[in-house]
Amino acid sequence: MAKLEAVEYKSFENIKQVDSNGIEFWFARDLQEVLNYAKWENFSKVIDRAMLACKNSGIKIVEHFPEVRKTIKMPKTAEKQVTDYKLTRYACYLIVQNGDPRKEIIALGQTYFAIQTRRQELADTFNQLDENNKRLVVRGNIKQWNQLLAEAAHNAGVITDEEFAIFQNAGYMGLYGGLTVADIHTRKELKEKDKILDFMGSTELIANLFRISQTEEKLKIDQASTAAQANNIHYKIAEKIRIAMIDMGTTLPENLPTPEKSIQLIEREEIKKLKDSKARLMLDE
Repeated sequence: MAKLEAVEYKSFENIKQVDSNGIEFWFARDLQEVLNYAKWENFSKVIDRAMLACKNSGIKIVEHFPEVRKTIKMPKTAEKQVTDYKLTRYACYLIVQNGDPRKEIIALGQTYFAIQTRRQELADTFNQLDENNKRLVVRGNIKQWNQLLAEAAHNAGVITDEEFAIFQNAGYMGLYGGLTVADIHTRKELKEKDKILDFMGSTELIANLFRISQTEEKLKIDQASTAAQANNIHYKIAEKIRIAMIDMGTTLPENLPTPEKSIQLIEREEIKKLKDSKARLMLDE
C-alpha cells in the first residue's frame, strides 16, 4: 500500500505546473485524468461543488479557480477550444474533498492536497453565512469526519455492514434519547431513500458533527478492539453531548425542526446562483 501511495502521490507532482512567479498550480483537465474521471462533464460537476465550498469558506473563487481556454487536438488534425481551470493547491484540495469517495485515488488526493488552515478559515467566516450555506458547510465536514469515523470503527472491529449499522445506531440512540436511525427517519417524515443528515438544520448537524469527531478520537485513544467496545464508546460520547445540551438548556436534537429542503436541493440552488452571477459578470464586462 505504501508503494502504491508513493506512486499515486508522484502522479499529482508530475502534473504540477509552476508559473513565472514561482507559484505552483494544476490544470483541471490534467487533474481530471489523474483522478480517473473519464468525462469532463462529470468532473465539471465536482468542480462546481468545490467552487461552492470555496465561496462558503469566504474565499474568492477567482483567486483559486481562474478559468482559462485551452486548445486540444481533434481527429484529422483539427483543433478545438475548451474550458480549463488553473487551480491552486487549495482548489485541488476542495475538488478531491468533493470527489467520488469510492475512488482510492480520491482518498490519496485528499492527503496530498491537505491544508491545515482550512478549518480555521471556515470558522472565521461561518457565522456570516445564511442558514442554507451553514448547512452545506457542516454537512460537508460531516462527510469527511464520517470517513474517518468509519476507518476508526473498522480498526476497532466493526467490520460487516450489519455491525456498522449497529454502531451508527448506538451513536444516534445516545444523542437522541434512545431513538434509532429508523425512529429519527420516521420522526422527520422522510422518504425511504432520504438520508437523515441531509434533512438537519445547522444546529442539529453541528451536534452530530461533534458526536462523530469526538467518537473518532475516543476510539483511537481507548484503542477499542471489539465492535462491542466501539458501540459502547459511540453511545457514551453521544449521551454525554446530550447531557451537556440538557444542562445548558438548549433544544434537544429530536425537537429541532426538520428543514423543508434537502442538502442536495440547496446545493443545486446555490450552484445555479453561482453560475448565474458568473454569467452576469461576463455580460457586465
